[in-house]
Formats: sequence, structure tokens, C-alpha cells
Amino acid sequence: MKARLATTATALIILATLTGCAPSTGGGTSSSEPSASSTPTASASPTASPTPTPTSTAAALPTDCRAILSADVLTQLDGIPLNDAAFGPSGVGADGTLTCIWADPGADTTSLTTTISRMNRGPALDMLNALVANEGFTCFTPDGGTRCEKTFQNEQYPVTDGRTLFWRDDVLIDTRYSNLAPSGYTSSIIANLFD
Repeated sequence: MKARLATTATALIILATLTGCAPSTGGGTSSSEPSASSTPTASASPTASPTPTPTSTAAALPTDCRAILSADVLTQLDGIPLNDAAFGPSGVGADGTLTCIWADPGADTTSLTTTISRMNRGPALDMLNALVANEGFTCFTPDGGTRCEKTFQNEQYPVTDGRTLFWRDDVLIDTRYSNLAPSGYTSSIIANLFD
């Protein structure tokens, strides 16, 4: 019963954040990526707004996988191939979506795939609430948006896998990784797109 109440409370926070509330903007960007000990935090209680109004214009979708990352993150990814044809379509898609695949075709599991796309508030709300309710994701509201994340043990190898999503101003950053989580990766993309 307590777990169900906690899940419901988290889903309500996401609902309030994505339907026009003013999320916490303090604290800057995070310097590390998700961990199993991450806990949701917010500096103010969300309040519903009967008529949400956009507070900013949607950010332009990026077109370069390297340009969205800081020098520190690029150093951590040094030597890992980007967008190798062995992994299928990547780069900028017909709809403007950017897919970045950091992985070596010769490695069994080490990879990092990020998709940056447009997603309106309604579909984003549905998706993030489903991740909380059905898959045990943890969500919080840093950097003027909503971030949801989860880490888990790889089913075949003794490595950590995970997924991190960040939604703000109709832009979704969705990263799935296995045994490759550079420190500050998502925060670096957020800073490039929104600051």
C-alpha cells in the first residue's frame, strides 16, 4: 500500500509539472548521471494552473552529436565509435530527430544511445507517468524540466544498464545505456539545448 501511494504521489508530481506548473529552477545542472540512490527533490510544492501558458519557446533540435556535449564528456567517450553503420540509422532523421549511438561493433554490450525529439506535453505526460507506475522509474524536476531515470542489472552480463529521460519545452532527451554512463552526460546536453 505504501509503495502504491508513493507511486501515485510521484505520478501526481509529474502531472502537475507537465500541465503548467512552475518547476524548481535552482541548483544548476547535475554533475553526475543517474544512480540507484537518486531521490526525487523539489524546492517548492507544485500548484495546478487552470490555463497553462507556455513560458518559453521550444528549443531547436540539435544536428550534431558531438556539439551537444561538453569537453569533459567527450573526453570520457574518447575512443568509442559514434554512429557506426552496424547499429542502423543514426544522425538527423527526416523529422529532425537526432539519434546518437556511441558503441563499438566489436563490444558485446557497452553502448549509449540518445534520441532527441519533439514531444508535446500530453504524450510526454502519459509516457513518464507510465514509466513511474509500470516500470519503477524515479522522476524529479531539475533544470526547468522533468527528469526520469532508472538503473538495473543487465540480464546477460555483469554490468549496469539504465535509461534517463529529460523533457522540457516540448523536447525529449531519451538515453538508454549499457555499461557506459559518462558523468554529466545528460546535464551537458540540457545545458547545450536550453542555456
